[in-house]
Amino acid sequence: MNTTRDKKPHIGVIGRCNVGKSTLINLLVGQEVSIVSSQRGTTTDSVKKTMELKDIGPVVLIDTAGIDDDSILGEKRVEKAFEVISQIDLAIIAFNNDFGNEEENIINELKRFDTPYILVYTKSDQSPIRKDLKATIENKYKKSIIECSQNDKTSIITLTKHIKDNIPASAYQKKGILKGIIKKDDVVLLVTPIDSSAPEGRMILPQVQLIRDVLDNDAINIVVKETELEYVLKNVYKKPSLVITDSQAFEYVSKIVDKDIPLTSFSIVLARVKGMFDEYLKGTPFLDELNNGDRILMLESCSHQPSCEDIGRVKLPMWIEKYTKKKLKFDAVAGLSSLKRPITDYKMVIQCGGCMVSEKQLRGRLIPALENNIPISNYGIAIAYINGIFHRATKVFSKKTQK
Repeated sequence: MNTTRDKKPHIGVIGRCNVGKSTLINLLVGQEVSIVSSQRGTTTDSVKKTMELKDIGPVVLIDTAGIDDDSILGEKRVEKAFEVISQIDLAIIAFNNDFGNEEENIINELKRFDTPYILVYTKSDQSPIRKDLKATIENKYKKSIIECSQNDKTSIITLTKHIKDNIPASAYQKKGILKGIIKKDDVVLLVTPIDSSAPEGRMILPQVQLIRDVLDNDAINIVVKETELEYVLKNVYKKPSLVITDSQAFEYVSKIVDKDIPLTSFSIVLARVKGMFDEYLKGTPFLDELNNGDRILMLESCSHQPSCEDIGRVKLPMWIEKYTKKKLKFDAVAGLSSLKRPITDYKMVIQCGGCMVSEKQLRGRLIPALENNIPISNYGIAIAYINGIFHRATKVFSKKTQK
């Protein structure tokens, strides 16, 4: 699957070869964006198309390869189709009168990732659904089956309504990043170091998101490099209500910012919004239990060209080894790319802030680790722990007692 991220709601159309997945996508979009053919294995990789859905807004439709593809590359294609399940907000299961083990496998995997789904019987104009099959499916899964026809536009209207009714509101409703943390007229001080890994002439996405969120809360932004931080703290007209720094500057910034001023990082703020915060808090102390030779997985949500000051591939691994005094192995995987090793090869997983992926995509990325009792952490929280400010950096979001 293309590893380009998009934070619009993702809807995946999944089913066997030649059940009409691509036709269904084309009917929903209103144009031919997916190749339609009676030849098995026509869709060889996931195809994305953005469209506008009434009352929801822009969504991304994903056409997947058939889950029963038995061609030479079929196993890889099926694997990619199932990978989509961990990344989508809603599934449309397209099927015909052969509904059986393949469809049940899809449903079981959707349940694993807590992904809602719609059952669509395709090509009803060519071969009506068997009454006994319809009764069995609806009774077992407690869902109404939508019967779609290429020649019946009202069935597409019905399907669109079911999409609207079943897609989780969390997939398209934006969360307030600092809602409940800051209030009107608060001063929020953002510390943004500029080094060789910073993009030329612009801010990175988490910084932009936080600047906008502070404004949305009718509060006041002050943005400064760490080298000017001390000057600003001494001369600012009002004491900051919150200081948010790039995680890699924690050691320096925490010594300058008074202990009575709440301090956290961009990565930690995003970790809270993405919904895995408690798991990160629980998993981070495992850093103290690592042994020589242990392998750690570094997960990045974006794809970029690494630099000598790259946080996930260079700096954080170096800091972890220095803190633990252990010789460790690190693998970095960018975007939503497949892992090159089984998840069970890793003793710990450390995820970036996740600014480039949706909450569902991030959770889907981490669920396999949690299922195998592998501790997970976040870049910012791990850095705070290493610097002995775990409690200080997270207590603004949590009342639990930490290190």
